[in-house]
Amino acid sequence: MAENAESAARTGPAPARLALRTADLDEARSAIGTMYYDPRIDLLDSRRPLDTDFSMARLGPFTVGELCCGADVRMRFEDLRAYHVDLPLTGRLAWRQGAQQTRLATPDRAAVFQPEGRTTLERWDGACRLLAVKVAPEALVRHLELLVGDSLRAPLRLAPTMDLTAGPGRSWARLVRLVTDEIDDDHGLLRQPLLAAELQDSLLTGLLLATGHPWREALDRPAPHGFAHPVKRVVEVIRGRPEHPFTTTELAEVGGVSARWLQEVFRRQTGTTPMGYLREVRMERVRDELLRADPAATTVSDVAYRWGFGHLGRFADKYRARFGELPSQTLRSR
Repeated sequence: MAENAESAARTGPAPARLALRTADLDEARSAIGTMYYDPRIDLLDSRRPLDTDFSMARLGPFTVGELCCGADVRMRFEDLRAYHVDLPLTGRLAWRQGAQQTRLATPDRAAVFQPEGRTTLERWDGACRLLAVKVAPEALVRHLELLVGDSLRAPLRLAPTMDLTAGPGRSWARLVRLVTDEIDDDHGLLRQPLLAAELQDSLLTGLLLATGHPWREALDRPAPHGFAHPVKRVVEVIRGRPEHPFTTTELAEVGGVSARWLQEVFRRQTGTTPMGYLREVRMERVRDELLRADPAATTVSDVAYRWGFGHLGRFADKYRARFGELPSQTLRSR
């Protein structure tokens, strides 16, 4: 029987969630099938009962979760039809896909799966608690096209493993950890549209930087110099709709350039990044609201949070550096 099961679908940026603690094999199979893929599950040691602990959520093109089976199991899947990464926090995971040899995922090395190819988790040991990340393939491919500024002329195949000990892999794992920690927080950053969209964008970019693929080197090349018109267009759009949950890739589409080009040329021409400029404009809007607000009916935190500033202390420091006073002083000046 399930000890605790929760499934909640919400509107806006909040993900659909499913949490499950159970010793029932069919319930575990159904939960994984609902959020990820339909599995066949076998217990490898009948002396050790199943004790699953799943917490999973959907966020845009991602499904993320923290999962542990509590017993050694084998899982088999047909084509996943999605990119997928398993990042063990503890224990080990033996796996293979298609005709590849069996590999081992550990807290130092993640397993990276392609959308096609029969997938087998040969032994997911009972001590292995992992972060599981499913990525919609169309979202990842489109994101890469925006980053390099060109259509892909071959299928995107990711390297089968990711180094989690240093560099982009370790950073991306930390970002995934942040997202999974926020799943159950009804007042956290995943419920804030302006931040959730940027976080999804960062997860896509981070994955493409943390894994090997034929376009990986292109992501490190400096962008060529270009005309200023795309930057001007992006500035106009930001100033016209700062309340929109823009991402770098969406702004690159607005400018008709690659995201990499926009990042570098925008910084050369304005001294900041597109997202940095967006935050500056939003801070101006916060100040405008505080100047007009009734101190008895308004709080700084409510206004700041509405404009996408989730860390109030950091926001106050930047606000004072920009305007020479604390936001609370602006509010009381009315």
